[in-house]
Amino acid sequence: MNDEIIGEATRVGWTAFSEVAGRTRPGERWLVLTHDNPDPDALASAHILAHILRRGFRLKVTAAYGGIVGRAENREMVKSLHLPFSHVRKLNLKKYARFALVDTQPRTGNNQLPPRVVPDVVVDHHPLRPPTTASPFRDVRPAYGATATILAEYLLASGLPPTHATATALIYAIRSETQDFAREYAGPDKAIYDRFFPLANHRLLARIQSPRLPLAYFANLHEALESLEEYDSLIVSHLGRVDQPDIVPEIADLLLRLQGKTWSLVTGVFGERIYLSIRTTNPRAEAGALMHRLLGRRGKGGGHGRIAGGWVDASKVAPGEHRKLQRELALRLVRELKKNPEKGARVELGDWQGRREEPAPAGEPQTPAPRLPQ
Repeated sequence: MNDEIIGEATRVGWTAFSEVAGRTRPGERWLVLTHDNPDPDALASAHILAHILRRGFRLKVTAAYGGIVGRAENREMVKSLHLPFSHVRKLNLKKYARFALVDTQPRTGNNQLPPRVVPDVVVDHHPLRPPTTASPFRDVRPAYGATATILAEYLLASGLPPTHATATALIYAIRSETQDFAREYAGPDKAIYDRFFPLANHRLLARIQSPRLPLAYFANLHEALESLEEYDSLIVSHLGRVDQPDIVPEIADLLLRLQGKTWSLVTGVFGERIYLSIRTTNPRAEAGALMHRLLGRRGKGGGHGRIAGGWVDASKVAPGEHRKLQRELALRLVRELKKNPEKGARVELGDWQGRREEPAPAGEPQTPAPRLPQ
């Protein structure tokens, strides 16, 4: 059955991966890094890769992340499944001779890999970045809905039996990344999902999907709804300071459900950065490329066809000037989408009874109804 799921790219890749892992010298340690503020896909991917290196090649491995594990679902995932992650701040990177990146790539500005380090392994489902080509082993598949799907194929190729925790993490990662197969997935994502679903702990999966939410979540949601602006089919919301950056894409997903809207942009301030998230229902969109143009040299970002995220450095921006920069970024997006900036308008929720609800145009992609929060 595994042979039917594992594609030719993974069979060839497993041989190359094994050669790279096999070159590890006695005493050398591996560090597997996610992108900063990891989501379920990054967490599951790092966990699976660390498991393969540790159990399949008997190597010393640490899985780590930068930033914070912010969303309540993600914290519950790490807690309930007892995933062994370390924060990069608590590690001495000089102790590690081998490095791997999952769900991110070198010099993207969203991971803690030292700039001069060329990672031994890179596995990702975002578009290939030029610095990645220097890595001894790389497997980058933009057509896949989740990086964890790629690593799951390698787990099957290794012959190692998956644990219930691994299967549960993988199932939630695929669900979260593809919004229950309503957004950007491929055949392999569904095949891996079906293969591992019976092995997942469904009691823990339910707990992860519906965690208790902090009051800060509702405060951020309230602020987002009170600051809505619309530019034709684009809905925009600017948050002030947030307690965790993951709330920005979370609300961007939610706002895309607004009837008549095919694009959403949410920004928020965390630390010394302004975070941005773009979402769209347009299957032909290139949101990742759009985010690159939007940020220019002021920040870092990327994404897929219908989802993108990024940040700009706001360390030199006066506290009272954050909103001005956020609005400037929003207007750039308005112009990129060829909409008229002068036709922007505040959305007052108190006036909802006076707004005539129109059915979605025929043929317009329907926005999925994800769990709240998703």
